[in-house]
Amino acid sequence: MGFFSRELANVVEWNESQPGVLFYKWENQELKKGSKLIIRPGQDAIFLWNGKVEGIFTEEGSFDVESEIIPFLTTLKSFKFGFNNPFRAEVLFINTKEILVKWGTKNAINLPAPNLPGGMPIRAFGTFNCKIAEHDVVIEKLAGIRQIYTVEDVKERIMASLDQLLMSWIGKEGHDMFNLQMDARKIAAGIEADLDMEMRAIGISILDFTIESFSYPEEIRKMQEKAAGQSMVGDLNRYQQMAMADSMANGSTGGGSVAGDMVGLQMGMMMGQQMVNQMQQNQTGSQTQQSTSGQTLETPKFCPDCGTKTEGAKFCSNCGKKLI
Repeated sequence: MGFFSRELANVVEWNESQPGVLFYKWENQELKKGSKLIIRPGQDAIFLWNGKVEGIFTEEGSFDVESEIIPFLTTLKSFKFGFNNPFRAEVLFINTKEILVKWGTKNAINLPAPNLPGGMPIRAFGTFNCKIAEHDVVIEKLAGIRQIYTVEDVKERIMASLDQLLMSWIGKEGHDMFNLQMDARKIAAGIEADLDMEMRAIGISILDFTIESFSYPEEIRKMQEKAAGQSMVGDLNRYQQMAMADSMANGSTGGGSVAGDMVGLQMGMMMGQQMVNQMQQNQTGSQTQQSTSGQTLETPKFCPDCGTKTEGAKFCSNCGKKLI
């Protein structure tokens, strides 16, 4: 991989020049007298001999291999190399930091949905964090055959099973197909637990799996926007009342801004409508009063004094009594 130059053949180090690497194996290079081991922040160094762990070093710094490393190795400490002749060893550098990885479904996932025979095609996007959790498992499962292991390798394994996990966790609790974002946190928590269990089999832990967004087909998105617009129409009167109250409280109805002009116009329209309604109510009341008054001025059918039939006259034809 070209991590070391030939001049630094006696320096055992990993400079992390390639981003996103979870471990790097320094191997098949000769250790000579005066060799140094350099451990940078966020690294562990594991010495291997014939595939077995000889020692794990977690403290950052620069160390003399002969005097500060060899004496702490399980097998090599008893060897009398004396560095008269160089010997070969393997050093596995572990990245102990969490690494953020972005993910996204390559193809749309068809989720079962009511009245949609072909299912609901959606895409999902998000992030997850990963890190090496168990050194011995990584050595057993990966380091024996790989010189480096990157987040792209982790991502490849995860994406192989993510579609099925999404389908399983979305359908497990009957989530609303048209509003999956509302349950994104709960769905992500279930997927995180399953992925972590799967990846720990190779010594890697999955942390903080998140679903940032679900993406629907364009036709579904337009239907959602239309439904949202229709629901807003039902609350238009309430919106106008609240806007007018806010404007009056802020003193902005005098046209100091475009928003103030709009609110002032709405207020004028509402006040005009109220005046029209009031006039209609007054007119209706006047007509009712006239009708009632007309009924009270009707001529009695019989004279209240002599009992003669009036036949609609204003005076009684018999006694001359004024009837209205």
